[in-house]
Amino acid sequence: MHDAHHPLGRWLSDQRRAFRAGTMSGKRVDELEELGMIWDTADAAFAENLAAARTYYAEAGTLAAPRHATALDKPVGQWLTNLRRPGGLGKDPERAQRRAEQLAAIDPDWNPGHSGWTVDWQRHYTGLRVLLKDGGTLDEILPGVTYRGDDIGRWLARQDRDWARLNSEQQRRLGEVGVKPAVRPQKASTRANAKAGAAKGSDAFQRGIQALTQYIQREEKTVVGRQHVEELPDGTSVRLGIFLTNQKSRRDRLSEQQLATLAELGLAWAS
Repeated sequence: MHDAHHPLGRWLSDQRRAFRAGTMSGKRVDELEELGMIWDTADAAFAENLAAARTYYAEAGTLAAPRHATALDKPVGQWLTNLRRPGGLGKDPERAQRRAEQLAAIDPDWNPGHSGWTVDWQRHYTGLRVLLKDGGTLDEILPGVTYRGDDIGRWLARQDRDWARLNSEQQRRLGEVGVKPAVRPQKASTRANAKAGAAKGSDAFQRGIQALTQYIQREEKTVVGRQHVEELPDGTSVRLGIFLTNQKSRRDRLSEQQLATLAELGLAWAS
């Protein structure tokens, strides 16, 4: 038993320090682990929240939780929101990679910003899939039809209307469940030109978001010099500073989803 001159908390800190320094014998390590010693308190807290995330996923089918969501009495929604922020997984690269893999093992789409869309979009898309799996049809999912409090019908109508603003992967996923863009009567040439222009714009926005996400994760800031050029893994160069200036100047013409994507990355002007 510890005495007043050597409090237990300080003693535990000493043991953890010795373990990290590699000065503790293997026998001592085994003895302490048998007593339930947790070497890294940060990892212990992460493990507890990860268990809550598994529970939430089992109930909701997604980790795209709203900020107020809870599970196992843990604020899992806010926890996940914090993790998605630049540097949210921790500054140690190996630990951050390990945590990302643990989250992806629960839900590969736990951080949809990497794919170019918002947590809100991912949550509604999951709700659509659940409703269809439960026997619903697209014709029946009208505004007012909800899943876990989200109006899936209204969201679905918006996807039909704003189809050209979605990126190719969003379009592919929606197409898998039978969603198609709304058909509008137009002259053939006008329709073709508009579709080509929208697709080009959507791809450019997606590349810009990918470059911005990469920049923020590396630099841990959202301030970008106007002349800064970001190189993507595929060799594409994105004039990131000019991209952001252009998005800000045409804010009123961005879709709700595009603004939400920028806001989630920490750009206050997009909120």
